[in-house]
Amino acid sequence: MNRPHPRRGQIAIRIAGGLGPPALAAMALGALGSSMLFILGVVEKHALGLTPLVFLAAALFFVLTSMAYVEGNSVHPEQGGASTLARYAFDEFWSFVAGWAILLDYLIVMALAVVAVPHYLSAFWGDAGKGPWDLLIAAAAIGFVCVANIRGVSAARFGRVLRIGMVFLVLCVLMIVVGAATSWHGQQAIDSIHLGSAPQWDDLLFAAVLAGVAATGIEAASGYAPEIRVGRVTLRRLVLFLDLAVLVILVGVAVIATAAVPPVGGATALGDQFIEAPLLGAVSVFDPVWLKDVFRYLIGGVGALVLLQAVNGTMVGVSRVTYSLATNRQVPSLLGRLHPKRGTPYIVVIIASVVSFGLACTGDVELLAGIYALGAMLVFAIAHVSVIALRFREPDAARVYRVPLSIKVGRGSLPLPLVAGALLAAAGWVSVLVLHAGARYVGLTWLLFGVALYVTYRRGQDKSLRERFTIPAAALQETPEAEYGSILVPVFGTPLDDDIVGTAGRLAAEEGDEGEGGAVIEALYVVEVPMSLPLDARIPEERVERARAAVRRAKEVGEEYEGVVVATAMVRARSVGAAIVSEAKRRGVEAIVLAAEEPTRMRGGALLGGRGGPRDRSVGEMTRYVVEKAPCRVILTAAPAEQEKGAADGEGAGPVRPAAPSSHPAG
Repeated sequence: MNRPHPRRGQIAIRIAGGLGPPALAAMALGALGSSMLFILGVVEKHALGLTPLVFLAAALFFVLTSMAYVEGNSVHPEQGGASTLARYAFDEFWSFVAGWAILLDYLIVMALAVVAVPHYLSAFWGDAGKGPWDLLIAAAAIGFVCVANIRGVSAARFGRVLRIGMVFLVLCVLMIVVGAATSWHGQQAIDSIHLGSAPQWDDLLFAAVLAGVAATGIEAASGYAPEIRVGRVTLRRLVLFLDLAVLVILVGVAVIATAAVPPVGGATALGDQFIEAPLLGAVSVFDPVWLKDVFRYLIGGVGALVLLQAVNGTMVGVSRVTYSLATNRQVPSLLGRLHPKRGTPYIVVIIASVVSFGLACTGDVELLAGIYALGAMLVFAIAHVSVIALRFREPDAARVYRVPLSIKVGRGSLPLPLVAGALLAAAGWVSVLVLHAGARYVGLTWLLFGVALYVTYRRGQDKSLRERFTIPAAALQETPEAEYGSILVPVFGTPLDDDIVGTAGRLAAEEGDEGEGGAVIEALYVVEVPMSLPLDARIPEERVERARAAVRRAKEVGEEYEGVVVATAMVRARSVGAAIVSEAKRRGVEAIVLAAEEPTRMRGGALLGGRGGPRDRSVGEMTRYVVEKAPCRVILTAAPAEQEKGAADGEGAGPVRPAAPSSHPAG
């Protein structure tokens, strides 16, 4: 049975064509919505009555961060987010630090989201948020995401994500309007504010940093830069839409949640009883009862879907960042290994699923949120500084978008909004280190472990810690176990043919033991007709006899192997390589076993086809042509030097060098 083999250019994370601005909007809306669904309660616990102001500051930080990423990706539209920006602005070490930190954030986001999913589903079934059902639902959610990401991402899925995000945005607007009309206790919330004691200064600062992590969605969307082309006008509209969405989701929801469930005595139910599902708590006080029930069902159902889609999108971010790190030799290539059929980095998807579920099992939302904030602030600081550095390292690079309010400095320019963003992110990172012991120990341990892994891996590869080294995408493609039900073997009438046919015979015999009806070797002799003669010109009898003898001998050798049948054929052609490829396509074989042709020793230069310049290769033209053009696997063999010489001295020696096989997935 014939199986298709991957062609050059197809080895990549599976993203179907057709992605555009809706994909960016979907990622951003999903991140914003999921952030509010699980982070609002923790922020409310620390900021109390000042929660709306904290989220207003977070919305402004979101705008600054989005400006940084948009400009950075317009210069270097590659997957990897802040890691890619740091690579071009600084070096591989800082690129790794940014990538490793965002991986931690992605794991925490998935953990927080799957913790929240069962609590939002409790709107339909009260026991969903209680043990052991909460862990079972979380396991089912992460399992679904794992399978979906191994199967691969399609453009259609982004359409669904965008629709769910738009539904959630509309639901937030309805929640704000209905809450303001029926459950407004704004004055009570204002009266609860006693700055310095309720909330305390350190709690307020920590809450501001937590609210700022909503900008993580920009990092995830940045990973789609290679697939998305957005014009200037469309980009402005998209940014305006996201800015309005930020105000509605972050600020508007925070205002109505705080006013509906105001803090009492320095505590709030949203940060205690409803900390895992704060929006569900906010609508639980709506009046009358039927209105409360309607909104509980809506928030519970839509919220769970938004969270699930956020986990899905975040896993894509994990895949893309890890794939980028692996192809740049920053982490072992095993982590970026691609699925043989799906072309997705399945190993890291499985690892991330297990780790995120393990984090979710802790159930400590505040600890997870603190770790999340630590990683996010470090990544944002690196991203802002990287874009600033690119203004000086690549001042003349084409930019679809430039951050406004820039000051000319030397040969570059200093964008003031990004300076402010970098300072805010750096201050936020330091504050989490100082104020949150759990985040400090876990986050720093993660970073130190990553740096140790990076240094060990790079040194083990004899590579510099700062220079860039890449590996081809094909190196990450896991080749499926080959099946050789039919094998094409070109023969040339030389003593080396026996070795080549023997190699094919062993492969075919292994397949024939398991198959039904045995395996087939197709022995092919190509009679090369020079251009000076018509293709149907009479071939000298001695050449015809040599061809017959070659295929006859191939049949004798091949059928010595149990279960193997050898079919023979002779064809005329202008080029041996082209004939081999053509016959392989026509016959639908699963492999070609070919003796590697020795490169020409001519020194006539490129025009005469000799060695030198771009034609200086390790194999000859015929072998190179077959490897590059064949529709199936090509198994090359190479003999020791003394065997090559013996073959070359034989009568009618062709361009063959058998012995040690080397498998090449052609094309």
